[in-house]
Amino acid sequence: MDFVFLMVTAAGAIATLAGAVIAALMLVQSVRSFKKWKSRDNERTKESGKESTPIIKTATHTEQKTQKESSRKEQETSNRSPSRDSSGKDAVPAREASAPAPRVLGGGMSVVGIDLGFLNCYIAVARSGGIETIANEYSDRCTPACIALGSRTRAIGNAAKSQIVTNVRNTIHGFKKLHGRSFDDPIVQTERIRLPYELQKMPNGSAGVKVRYLEEDRPFAIEQVTGMLLAKLKETSENALKKPVADCVISIPSFFTDAERRSVMAAAQVAGLNCLRLMNETTAVALAYGIYKQDLPPLDEKPRNVVFIDMGHSAYQVSICAFNKGKLKVLATTFDPYLGGRNFDEALVDYFCEEFKTKYKINVKENSRALLRLYQECEKLKKLMSANASDLPLNIECFVNDLDVSSKMNRAQFEQLCISLLARVEPPLKAVMEQANLQCEDINSIEIVGGATRIPAVKEHITKFFLKDISTTLNADEAVARGCALQCAILSPAFKVREFSITDIVPYSITLRWKTSFEDGTGECEVFCKNHPAPFSKVITFHKKEPFELEAFYTNLHEVPYPDPRIGNFTIQNVFPQSDGDSSKVKVKVRVNIHGIFSVASASVVEKQILEGDHSDASMETEVSFKNEYKDDVDKMQVDQEEGHQKCHAEHTPEEEIDHTGAKTKSATSDKQDRSNQTTKKGKVKSIDLPIQSSLCRQLGQDLLNSYIENEGKMIMQDKLEKERNDAKNAVEEYVYDFRDKLGTVYEKFITREDFNKLSAILEDTENWLYEEGEDQPKQVYVDKLQELKKYGQPIQMRYMEHEERPKALNDLGKKIQLVMKVIEAYRNKDERYDHLDPAEIEKIEKYISDAMNWLNSKMNAQNKLSLTQDPVVKVSEIVAKSKELDNSCNPIIYKPKPKVEVAEDKPKANSEHNGPVDGQSGTETKPDTTKDSSQHTKSSGEMEVD
Repeated sequence: MDFVFLMVTAAGAIATLAGAVIAALMLVQSVRSFKKWKSRDNERTKESGKESTPIIKTATHTEQKTQKESSRKEQETSNRSPSRDSSGKDAVPAREASAPAPRVLGGGMSVVGIDLGFLNCYIAVARSGGIETIANEYSDRCTPACIALGSRTRAIGNAAKSQIVTNVRNTIHGFKKLHGRSFDDPIVQTERIRLPYELQKMPNGSAGVKVRYLEEDRPFAIEQVTGMLLAKLKETSENALKKPVADCVISIPSFFTDAERRSVMAAAQVAGLNCLRLMNETTAVALAYGIYKQDLPPLDEKPRNVVFIDMGHSAYQVSICAFNKGKLKVLATTFDPYLGGRNFDEALVDYFCEEFKTKYKINVKENSRALLRLYQECEKLKKLMSANASDLPLNIECFVNDLDVSSKMNRAQFEQLCISLLARVEPPLKAVMEQANLQCEDINSIEIVGGATRIPAVKEHITKFFLKDISTTLNADEAVARGCALQCAILSPAFKVREFSITDIVPYSITLRWKTSFEDGTGECEVFCKNHPAPFSKVITFHKKEPFELEAFYTNLHEVPYPDPRIGNFTIQNVFPQSDGDSSKVKVKVRVNIHGIFSVASASVVEKQILEGDHSDASMETEVSFKNEYKDDVDKMQVDQEEGHQKCHAEHTPEEEIDHTGAKTKSATSDKQDRSNQTTKKGKVKSIDLPIQSSLCRQLGQDLLNSYIENEGKMIMQDKLEKERNDAKNAVEEYVYDFRDKLGTVYEKFITREDFNKLSAILEDTENWLYEEGEDQPKQVYVDKLQELKKYGQPIQMRYMEHEERPKALNDLGKKIQLVMKVIEAYRNKDERYDHLDPAEIEKIEKYISDAMNWLNSKMNAQNKLSLTQDPVVKVSEIVAKSKELDNSCNPIIYKPKPKVEVAEDKPKANSEHNGPVDGQSGTETKPDTTKDSSQHTKSSGEMEVD
């Protein structure tokens, strides 16, 4: 038996020992794992710290002043007429008077980037040395692009999205593709079928929406609708920054034409925004990617080529950008403006519509509300399928006629449904590589953004084409807004940003046409080819005897997703023959500005006069036109303010000069020696600016734009008044509920039963009134109703507050009386602390104390005789006033300081204090505390220590 017991005990000990060993090994392994994890975490922190080095700093007042002065000088210089220098070479043409006015420097000093999306909008701002995406009043960084109009007010953003199903006909969404288009445009007619609200033809032929607002049917232009949305985004950014917002950068698709871009610019004006730049979405993404990179190759090395793919809710864009240190250059861009996330939603909707038609015998497409609910559910299902490959349910309660419907779908079925859409992913990728003349091995990275790029099948097709893994380092939703905010910071004088130049491109080739005296009657010149660098200016020379018209249009209409190739007509006026009857030499400057909009910027006629006293026998020759061929390695030069480039210096492409035949002349820099060998007669050149009359395609008239701005102001005021009315109504309702709740609890002891019954009846009547005839009343009615209620409620509230606060006030007054009495008693007892006080003053404060005690006793005796339902005899404010009066009367006397008595000190000590150091002491050792305090004071004035 003992042997068995010993064996069991030994086995138990061995098991315990084995368990301890295993636990020790697990602990060691855990410690090793923790160390490895910590090491990796530290490395990530270092790397992230490397990339997150602040690139934005607030500019000092001096730097802002310098920037303004520089801009002012540039503007003065650019306003001068083109002149001719002594070498015979034309100076840089002046900034055209017809160009958009330069931005006002030093305005609100806000830096805001807006991603104006088809489905959602994002706002990014610059603060705290970086870029931050801000949230709206719903604490959501995503603001839906929705506007709901009602009988009294508007709802914009999240509040409007909740009304899409309930207020179908008056909730506007999906309007981005309607910008700058006529009502008869095929795209508009296609969108019209999809939209649940009504589109209407505006008086100028453009597309508009018809909704019911303020109890009447009203048409709104697309510029007004987008203006409403931008005004909401402006309000959100102002609430976040706590200061006014004016300057901003707004994103647009890279395939937008001039008419669409001008329409968005007009919408920004309606919202009261000063758009510093319309920025292509893929370019904004490229800026957000490149400006943080510390390892970009130097300018003299091969650039890093990166592909940016953006598939949003309604469009698909691809661009290739070349990066060097401090430099971004867009090489090529392609797009499919009709492929996006909503196309995948539509595939699901069509599938379930057919299934429900067979399964439940209902036609969903005949019911607009049911169709919108199905779209919302299909969008959710699509997002779930991106993360799950298994079967996922679709359940909708009370779908049509209180009928519940259900179905299911998995990723494989979904990809089979969308096989035709997925086939459209590759062509733009192939086209952009061809335009950039690159091979797959030349690409360093593929960055994807946009909600639809989260679809696994889309990622697979992109990976399959490039034979490389794609990168998702950028925030797919917020990258565009962050890039726009960075561009706004670059353009703002209030911030110092790491130098980073941006060269965008012209998406479509642009040609000029004019009438000639030849047989064919017309001349043409392609001024900007596809993927030409932008912003860019060119000068064309014409020889004319009369005013002439230039027609600008897109060269290849099949490449442009717009039915009308025309950009606009530009008439050069006041052109006359020279004094000798020859044709005048007219220089016309055309440009694509920072917004990507084409214009004939300026025109001038060049007159030449022969100088007297010239002994040269050579005849006057026609001035030679020169051009600077665009090169990859462009020269650094000061930026014309109109170019809108960042800060004071940036990469700038030289202007080209073209003769009226369309042939480019030789380079000015390479032809310098040839020109020096030419013999030209000295002459005086006089340049005269010519007026230009522009007629742009689908351009909003200024009067119409002003009316839109005025109407937006009226609607904002109406929203404000309605908010104030609702606040007044809510205040009445809140008072009723709050007071009725307290009447039965904390206020119960302070009101008689009769008054209780009476006041309860008044509160109940007011509640019934609010939900009946008081449902819709003017603001003043609610204000008067609240005052009437307070007339009954305030006496009760006052009695309660007095009862709660009176003990504390009495206690404070009693303590002060007791303190003064102790001082008087100490004085009577010959206490040396108070022997310096004047007896007359002591008698004076004795009288004050006596009067205060008599007042206090009389008031308290009277108060104690009253019940809690009666108004108090003495109020807390009177007790506090009496306490302050006592302080003012007694404190100067009892706290009167003793007079100082001078004591004779030893002579050596006096000498050491007044005549310098003695006994070998250094001068700095005599006042160590003073030096220390001084240094501490200096430190605190320059730094702030936080515990």
